Amino acid sequence: MSRSLREELRELYENGHLKLPEDVLKVMSEGALELVESGMRAHALSVGAAAPRFTLPTASGRTAALDDLLAEGPVVLTFYRGAWCPYCNLALRALQRHLDAFTARGARLVAISPQIPDESLALSERESLGFDVLSDIGSEVAERFGIAFDLSADLGALYDRLGFDLQRVNDGHARTLPLPATYVIDREGVIRWAFVETDYTVRAEPADILAALDGLGGAE
Repeated sequence: MSRSLREELRELYENGHLKLPEDVLKVMSEGALELVESGMRAHALSVGAAAPRFTLPTASGRTAALDDLLAEGPVVLTFYRGAWCPYCNLALRALQRHLDAFTARGARLVAISPQIPDESLALSERESLGFDVLSDIGSEVAERFGIAFDLSADLGALYDRLGFDLQRVNDGHARTLPLPATYVIDREGVIRWAFVETDYTVRAEPADILAALDGLGGAE
């Protein structure tokens, strides 16, 4: 029996995160607490809101517009921090494993990160992703969904020390990232299901996304 994404994420957390040096864990914990206390999660777009329209470059050099995607059916839109984030990569692999199930329900899966297209292309090829990965430079679309935030000075400096090179991969926007978030958007452009989390080690479970798509029912 295959494991849930939740179980895989927990294993990664226990085998990786918890084994980091104490000074690193301290900075990460303080950054996590700041996000919780900011109240961002409560103010992010949620069920019933109109999804902001956007047009973004794909990893392959094309552009993708939300209106065009919605013309084909509901859209599953997932935001991730970048290819440097192991939790993001694990979540994207889980979504890829369920891609046929999304497609069978008439839905289009799209991922968005603040990384430049070249980074998205490298990620897409490495993980053999069968869905579009879009570049939201400066996290402008994430900001319109209410999920963009700036890293604290300490956490940004830590990421630099760990070699993530966000200045380069995010095209000069080294401190701005999206919260982990996934939205199910119906063909009318209305958000019908939302997952927004300040804890980057937690992600939307594919089974829950599929249940949300099934719940669209007659709305589609």
